[in-house]
Amino acid sequence: MTAVAVIGAGPAGLMAAEVLAQGGARVTVYDAMPSAGRKFLMAGRGGLNLTHSEPLPDFLARYREAMPHLRVAIEAFSPDALRDWSAALGQLTFVGSSGRVFPKTFKASPLLRAWLRRLDAAGVQFAFRHRWTGWNDEGRLLFQTPNGASIVTADATVLALGGASWPRLGSDGGWVDILAAKHIAISKLRPANSGFTVAWSDVFRDRFEGQPLKGVALTIGAHTVRGEAMITRSGIEGGAIYALSAELREAVLGLGHATLTIALRPDLDQAALTTRLSGTRGKQSLANFLRKAAQVSPVGIGLMQEAAIASGRSLAGFSPAELAHLINAIPVQLTGVAPIDRAISTAGGIAFDEIDENFMLRKLPGVFAAGEMLDWEAPTGGYLLQASFATGAAAGRGALVWLAQSQKP
Repeated sequence: MTAVAVIGAGPAGLMAAEVLAQGGARVTVYDAMPSAGRKFLMAGRGGLNLTHSEPLPDFLARYREAMPHLRVAIEAFSPDALRDWSAALGQLTFVGSSGRVFPKTFKASPLLRAWLRRLDAAGVQFAFRHRWTGWNDEGRLLFQTPNGASIVTADATVLALGGASWPRLGSDGGWVDILAAKHIAISKLRPANSGFTVAWSDVFRDRFEGQPLKGVALTIGAHTVRGEAMITRSGIEGGAIYALSAELREAVLGLGHATLTIALRPDLDQAALTTRLSGTRGKQSLANFLRKAAQVSPVGIGLMQEAAIASGRSLAGFSPAELAHLINAIPVQLTGVAPIDRAISTAGGIAFDEIDENFMLRKLPGVFAAGEMLDWEAPTGGYLLQASFATGAAAGRGALVWLAQSQKP
């Protein structure tokens, strides 16, 4: 029986291990952490968003320029297939109001426990606290363990080591230098689905830190997203921000800054807002008038004040038409990207030109790669996990094909 090493015990690695074991391989999963699926469990703390229910063409478009490279893998292990797989593990799923798919338990731990039981029954072995450090001169895998160095011989290897977000959970990007030394082209790892820094005034920061912006529309350039965001002490984050994070990140990294435009009442045009704001204010404060006449939240009014101050004017001096315009066009200057270790995921990774149709590294026959190690990114909403599962399955299938071919006389 052929021996396969899977390095990384996250969703991509575990799925590769399952496919390999089902194909008759003897599989050992190695991970630097003391247990499997640590980032997977963290992802499930707010309700495990496994995948999304939108039509597959729309789903695939979320991967943007990486879509042609991921299409076959995701079509082979589609969102529907992932839901069926979860159900077979006793974890039924449902579609939320946003179209996102969750286990009915809303938790990752029951699914992970059932999965690990299935892998154990299939004969998959685990070696934890094994940090991969590369290969020796004979091509054998090298690991650093609590008991010292370990050398492992494998007929094939699947690398599923993740990106560089949440390093304390195991994804620290330490594999980059190892593969770069083998002349594998790797796009620099960058934060994805991350927050951004903003130089808020002390007054705004102290008053509105932790406050949500609900039902807003966020725009940069030609890209607009509806949703929610959250004011942080150092800037802004949240689902709608994450959906624009690629465009925002590239603007900030390229120019040193980016202007995000926030519409607080995107369902009302300027004419309607101007009419509402043309009434008599009386003795009301401007904040109360904006809140009652245009239903602008206190944090929204705070953002308007920040924009007015930045322009050198007092918000009280704005005409109704100017207030109406500002409500749906608040400029927020982003000054930086949150650190990669605070990001939900990472962009960058192994260039797709480096792998073949079976996810094998062309320069390293018998070595496959899956998950966030590859050069793709996607918004939150189930797309991250879906591609991790799907590429893990594809790498497992690819390893089985390669093993079968390499063993032919």
